[in-house]
Amino acid sequence: METVISADGTPIAYERTGSGPPLVLVHGSADLHTFWDLTGTRSAFAEHCTVSAIDRRGRGESGDVAKYKLEREAEDVAAVVNAIDDPVTLLGHSSGALYSLEAALRTDNLRKLILNEPPIAVSDHELDVEEAITEMIGLLEDGEHEQALVLFLQKVAQLTPEELDAARSAPIWKDMVDAANTLPRELQAIAEYEFDAARFVEMSTPTLVLSGGESSPFYKDATEAITDALPNSRLVTFDGHAHEPMNTAPDRFVDEVLTFVRESN
Repeated sequence: METVISADGTPIAYERTGSGPPLVLVHGSADLHTFWDLTGTRSAFAEHCTVSAIDRRGRGESGDVAKYKLEREAEDVAAVVNAIDDPVTLLGHSSGALYSLEAALRTDNLRKLILNEPPIAVSDHELDVEEAITEMIGLLEDGEHEQALVLFLQKVAQLTPEELDAARSAPIWKDMVDAANTLPRELQAIAEYEFDAARFVEMSTPTLVLSGGESSPFYKDATEAITDALPNSRLVTFDGHAHEPMNTAPDRFVDEVLTFVRESN
């Protein structure tokens, strides 16, 4: 693992593999950088790209601070992007997609941006997670970290039963359980986030927005709003799949990403 120092002094770890144009991977709330290994997507990317997979703050070898803000996550991602010599393609999943979107406003070293279903409340949707946060905090205080994680994946991330079963059988499940204490603070910050399309009207970075055909209306409306807001973007839908196409349709996911990476700007 390599590290960079984020804007607030927190060390952020990432693992570099492969060779080729730089591709930075940002996992979601419940995961670590090894999330991208569950179905071999990282190794598939590494055959064509220099892949830097981040451990977000509070996980793995990355540091943390007591006072948490969503903006710090975006600064962490930007710090890794800025540490790379050549312009980067940045790929974020779920909350990692939200932090990647915000990071795009904080770096000049971005070549392309790929966002898989950021949890952004638009249209008539609200991210009503206060009850889930309260329940998770209670479980964590009782030492029930695994139950807190399961509650998050079911009620908040809205994983399908098949996706949840795959997560529980994954080699990183124990690490995910160990990081469950970070979930309430992240959920609270995401629930308070207000998407302002006007902030992105001049963002010319080529952007690929990914959506699951079986995802909830919350995610579908979010991806459509992001696509509409970004002036140089397009939406790709994975029909028959939901929130984690990198795990349920890995071959197509890798193909969509690499095709986009190879396209001239």
